[in-house]
Amino acid sequence: MGRFWHSLYLFSLVAITILVLVFLVVYGADYYLTDIGERHFHEQDALLRPTGLIGHGLGIIGATLMVVGVFGYMARKRFRFLWRLGVLKHWLEFHIFLCTLGPIMVLFHTSFKFGGIVAVSFWSMVAVVISGVIGRVIYLQIPRTIEGREMSLNELNKMEAELWAQISNGNEALSAGLQKVNVALKTQSYREEGNYVKRLANRLCFERSLIAELRKELKEKGFKGKNYRKAIKILKSKIIMNRRIAWLSTMQQLMRYWHVAHLPFALIMLVIMLVHIVVALLFGYNWIF
Repeated sequence: MGRFWHSLYLFSLVAITILVLVFLVVYGADYYLTDIGERHFHEQDALLRPTGLIGHGLGIIGATLMVVGVFGYMARKRFRFLWRLGVLKHWLEFHIFLCTLGPIMVLFHTSFKFGGIVAVSFWSMVAVVISGVIGRVIYLQIPRTIEGREMSLNELNKMEAELWAQISNGNEALSAGLQKVNVALKTQSYREEGNYVKRLANRLCFERSLIAELRKELKEKGFKGKNYRKAIKILKSKIIMNRRIAWLSTMQQLMRYWHVAHLPFALIMLVIMLVHIVVALLFGYNWIF
């Protein structure tokens, strides 16, 4: 998948999620804002209550999306015969899409009423979504190939050496900028202390300040237009690469811890959701079937 088609693919996933959310909010706002005790008399109650035509459908479709999103991605990672069906990175993006749209639909299926064992499943779902966002942040900090494979420290060091070799024989001002980045990052490495969150915040603030200084210096040295943007892009790449090299082992460790927290919440959610579906069927609830 080329860059253009990948961007279009991501745009489509985001657009679908936003459109569905906006439609559900706009269409059912009056009903969902009505007091729970008065909803029975609302004209949309037959459609939007959890057992209604739309409300029940949202629950079925949302649950299906989550099951497909979870087990589809797990299967792609574990079964070799699926490895040819697209790169893992794209499967992860589709997993995130399904496991974002699905919970949105389930949320509206409940009509914002939570109670009993279903509440445990719902809050487990919330925990899965929140932990998924955190996991995505950690995932993005671990450098990967275009296929989604984690890169080793040796591969990163090789990439950094190649970048330096390409620039060192080119523009002197840009080479000086890279040298300044190296010195600044080496000095900053001794200041990193505290927990992960504090270190991340300090690092990002430091990088933002450093880039601002580099922008000013490049403008003073006559960089303009395309050359200026290209120089800033190269310097940013150097800074990001250095951060990833410095934090590679830490982020890999955090990702392992994250899996320990994310998977149990997902299993609890799926098990209770299955119990909820079985109970609903035993009590005779059905949709359009």
